[in-house]
Amino acid sequence: MPKLTLDLDADLYRLLQQAAQQNQISLEEECLHRLEGGVRRSRYMHALLADLRADDEQRRAEQTDS
Repeated sequence: MPKLTLDLDADLYRLLQQAAQQNQISLEEECLHRLEGGVRRSRYMHALLADLRADDEQRRAEQTDS
C-alpha cells in the first residue's frame, strides 16, 4: 500500500480523531473514508485535497518549465 504523509494543523487532527471515535473506527480508516469521498466528507478534507491538487499542479508546471 502506498504511504501518504500529511502535515495537519492541530485543530484538524483533533476533529479527525473525534470523528473516528464517534464512528468507532481508527483514525486511518476515518481519513481513508473521507479521502474516498464518503458521506462524512468535511470541509477540512476538501481544503486538504485542494491544497494537494494545487501542489501537484505547481510541481508539474515547474517540471515543464525546466
